[in-house]
Amino acid sequence: MLPIFIISVLLLALMLYNMRGWPRIAPLPEALADSVSVLIPARNEEANIGAAVEGALAQSAAVLEVLVYDDHSTDRTAETVRALGTRDNRVRLVPPQPLPDGWCGKPFACSRLAAEARGSWLLFLDADTILKPGAVAGLVTEAARRGLTFLSGWPGLVLHGFWEKTFMPMLNHVVFTLFPAPLSLTMKLPALGLAHGACILMRREEYARTGGHAMVRGELFEDTALARAWRAAGLNGLCLDGQDAVKVRMYDSLPGIWTGFQKNVYPAFRHEISFWLFFAFHFLFFVLPFPVALAQGAAGVWPFAAGGAAAAAWLSRIVQAARFGYPWWSAFLHPFAECALLAVALTSWYKCRFGTGIDWKGRMYRGRNS
Repeated sequence: MLPIFIISVLLLALMLYNMRGWPRIAPLPEALADSVSVLIPARNEEANIGAAVEGALAQSAAVLEVLVYDDHSTDRTAETVRALGTRDNRVRLVPPQPLPDGWCGKPFACSRLAAEARGSWLLFLDADTILKPGAVAGLVTEAARRGLTFLSGWPGLVLHGFWEKTFMPMLNHVVFTLFPAPLSLTMKLPALGLAHGACILMRREEYARTGGHAMVRGELFEDTALARAWRAAGLNGLCLDGQDAVKVRMYDSLPGIWTGFQKNVYPAFRHEISFWLFFAFHFLFFVLPFPVALAQGAAGVWPFAAGGAAAAAWLSRIVQAARFGYPWWSAFLHPFAECALLAVALTSWYKCRFGTGIDWKGRMYRGRNS
């Protein structure tokens, strides 16, 4: 267990490095000269789309338009958007088109929105994203200050109820125990590209020149794939802490969390070996130390290495809870949440490799590496 303890301490150091060195996007009250098209793909989002559009309209005059792509919704998404359009002529519904072969639903929806947009900046939001006051001005100003043509704001998570507060913080835990966020500020490597699909701002000129979402047309995990493709094209892109500017409630129930994570885990990896390395990494460093420490303690052996590794995992989660505003007790349910993550990962792998795929909003996906 000693090597696991040493690596666990290093992972804790990485987490502290990330939390200290990752800049925040600050909302700004003033309007900007640049024009921004807010673009929202929506498939059966009648419960969320109204708040997302209203949050965009409440921004500064820099918001030129708010376009919503109705991705073949069967609920009242389209009617809700049309009603908002009668109150503010900046709101427009983009009608659906048949999904072409080789495209996943969200990249195609985003590409259709971009084709209709007129702004010099394209701000892609998820239908459950809420912009805080001054968010658009803050995003554009931050992009201009850093010389970026791509900026993703990692959103603050809105959490209600026990299951969301227990499992949703795992999203940030997975990313920031592996991704050295401050290094991405200075190193232009495509592998250091990161994005959250809830909030991605892109300069329209560069989007059109690179092909935009056509670069990731077959990706279910399209946001980070787009960030990496952007960097690979020699363009400047970053993901920064956007919790002060953007918030999102990604899933609102235990089944929703399970299905949403299942959709993302296995398809996030391009190669089978990468998936299994991820699985082994989480089992060895975030699960195994806990039962080993308990077993050693029960046998009367002082569990120095195993206990230290478990303590490092807990401390890492406590640091995240403090930075992102999660309930403190969620950190102490970490072993339970990790076991659930591994169960979701196995289910995602099995369905993509041997089953019919993963059903997400009425479409079946199998992942690129299946």
